[in-house]
Amino acid sequence: MRATEMTEATITVTNLGDLGVELVHGIVHPPQVALVGFGKILDRPWAVDGLLGVRPLVTVTLAADHRATDGFTGARFLAVVERLLNHPEEL
Repeated sequence: MRATEMTEATITVTNLGDLGVELVHGIVHPPQVALVGFGKILDRPWAVDGLLGVRPLVTVTLAADHRATDGFTGARFLAVVERLLNHPEEL
């Protein structure tokens, strides 16, 4: 990235779930370096401790400029988001 592209970089968060959108495919526009998208919370089948049940689930997506970060860092970020959503008392 050029120095001019790295000034005032941002991460944008979008929540289209309120509008019924299940999945967000983000496009990163400079000076953004990433876009995190939250979809609609839906009841889905999910296995917990070997038992199948229904849980509210949300799809969280990350689009990132690979000149500023990499997939490993993005995966770690999404893992933290997942942990915090599963344990909101830590927020």
